[in-house]
Amino acid sequence: MKTNLILLLMMTALAGCAADEDPNRVVGELASDRHELSAEVSEPIRSIFVVEGEAVVAGQALVEQDNTRATARMAEAEAALAQQQARLDELVRGPRAEQISAARANVEGANRDLDFRQSELARIQEIHARGLASSELLDRARAALDAAEANLKLRLAQLEERLAGTTVEELAQAEQAVKQAAARRDQAAVDLERHTLRAPVDGIADTRLFELGERPSPGQPLIILLGGSQPYARVFVPETQRVHIRAGTEARIHVDGLETPVNGRVRWISSEAAFTPYFALTERDRGRLSFIAKVDITDDRERLPDGVPVEVEFLTGQGQ
Repeated sequence: MKTNLILLLMMTALAGCAADEDPNRVVGELASDRHELSAEVSEPIRSIFVVEGEAVVAGQALVEQDNTRATARMAEAEAALAQQQARLDELVRGPRAEQISAARANVEGANRDLDFRQSELARIQEIHARGLASSELLDRARAALDAAEANLKLRLAQLEERLAGTTVEELAQAEQAVKQAAARRDQAAVDLERHTLRAPVDGIADTRLFELGERPSPGQPLIILLGGSQPYARVFVPETQRVHIRAGTEARIHVDGLETPVNGRVRWISSEAAFTPYFALTERDRGRLSFIAKVDITDDRERLPDGVPVEVEFLTGQGQ
């Protein structure tokens, strides 16, 4: 915090000096948007595909963590999805022809058994009427007939169930089970993909914070990426110039080490003062306010390094 405060005070002092010489010129440095790519799992680092300072493109793999467990979970999820899909296909197809034939055969057998029990009861009743059969034998014949009738009803119901096929409710349950398994498979695929960190934008691989074999905790940054094909000029605009500068204002950027300036355009300028709020300052002290601005380099050239001091001259007669 102390270092940043000293730097801001120095920038403000330099901005005041520059303003005395050229009211449209301010100071700052080249900077880039920093992207901290963090680990989402606690697995050892298996591969590192970039070195510090290497240019990368969006989507390029940078770091890969061990994905053995995630691969196993993915295989399990795919197997569960295949199982649920097979069950749905089975219900959509309905009963097999062999199952229907078996049900019809059961009905036919139950009918024959019923006919036999009916004739058996009639024969025993005739013998019982002649006094040649006991009442117990007659009761057994009646009970056997009742059982044959019940068995026939059961077999007929089973045949009707086979012929009716799958119910709408069973199909709905199977369809939802397939969707649930597919969602789990998709989640497993995302978890597997998150074991590889990829560049979100074009830029420069600035800093590697872990090495091969190390095991980061979830949320710990693994690599820092400087985004963009060019850094931008991060400058401090004095309060007296703020009303003349807006997004789109053209500028010339004087970079230390370059003989000729490069063209630029204001991307963004803060709506709030970087230091003391205006209501805490007297009219005499309000000139000490400054507003942070970002000025993009519009020239098509090789990338400039971050951290180089610059002076930006705003062309307030253009881009207004």
